[in-house]
Amino acid sequence: MRISSFAFFELATVALAWMPASGKLRGVNLGSQFVIEPWMVMEEWMTMGCNGTQSEFDCVAALGQTAANKAFQDHWARWINETDLDKMASLGLNTIRIPVGFWMNEDLVNATEHFPQGGFRYLERICKWSAERGFYVIIDLHGAPAAQTRWQAFTGMWVSYPGFYNSYNYDRAYKFLTWLTEKIHTNPSFRTVGMIEVINEPEWDFPSVISTLYPRALSQIQAKERLLNVPPSKRLHVQFMDTKWGAGNPNQNLTSNTGFLAYDNHRYLKSDPTVPTTRAAGETPLVIGEWSLGPATAAQDGPEFTIANGTNIKFYQQWWAAQVRAYERSAGWAFWSWKAQLNGDWRWGYLDAVEAGVIPKHVTDAYKIGGCVKN
Repeated sequence: MRISSFAFFELATVALAWMPASGKLRGVNLGSQFVIEPWMVMEEWMTMGCNGTQSEFDCVAALGQTAANKAFQDHWARWINETDLDKMASLGLNTIRIPVGFWMNEDLVNATEHFPQGGFRYLERICKWSAERGFYVIIDLHGAPAAQTRWQAFTGMWVSYPGFYNSYNYDRAYKFLTWLTEKIHTNPSFRTVGMIEVINEPEWDFPSVISTLYPRALSQIQAKERLLNVPPSKRLHVQFMDTKWGAGNPNQNLTSNTGFLAYDNHRYLKSDPTVPTTRAAGETPLVIGEWSLGPATAAQDGPEFTIANGTNIKFYQQWWAAQVRAYERSAGWAFWSWKAQLNGDWRWGYLDAVEAGVIPKHVTDAYKIGGCVKN
């Protein structure tokens, strides 16, 4: 979509009002805080009593609501704390991306569904801590009603077919997004939340994402902001997966004010070796909302990529720096994830990689490390 010069000016003005002074988002995901992916935190999953289950839905069903609520609330209380945020700040990070499930709004959960309860106050707490430290916050709808992707625990369910793509579940998503919008604008704990993402990683085979979900979500979020009399300087950026994600052109059917849009892409060589490391053209502002140091699965333990016995450290240092510098040619990035429990494999945990001496003590050191891209 061609955007007028006025719209570019408006977007730049709004972005400056919300984004960090550095002009770049440099952040981490709070992976497995509110939507747990057992593969990356198996020790925590077992501590919660969820071993043998594939997703939050399955664990709650197995434990029963009361026991599950306690297990999950204990997890929410301990997995991310103020010490974590202080450490992030000391490393020069300025952004936190928080994946959440629609069940954070418990009124939207129907009688056939099993999800943990009580999460909102923990989300509120983390956003308050983030605001007190000046972090820019992105909240993304990571787990959609009835799951937007098959065989992925990040949806909160483990399903053979994604049930999200129909009017009933789209309506629940709109209600979640407008509910979240109101919370952000009326609760001071959320004062540094500047962006919400409509849906994380939708499947590619459902055209209604582009024809229906995106335009209606944007329209309803902006209608809620008008109802709340939110001034332009405080409006949220509404984020979509970009065209290169593969689900279609997110701008194709938009009719609402597009001066407050942002875009997301995820760069995982582990699962897609074809993704480019630079971006010559596309939707802007683009945030690389997820990336890691995980190489292709078939190669990760081979001589070129193994991390056994401290090997290949220099390569991973350079690869981290190269990715940071490449992604900062756009609006910025959020590493997946802040921390993980992978038996010493630090390629998926920013904190773990810092402690291993792979990622430096300050993010700006990326520009001092020789890498694979030109400055």
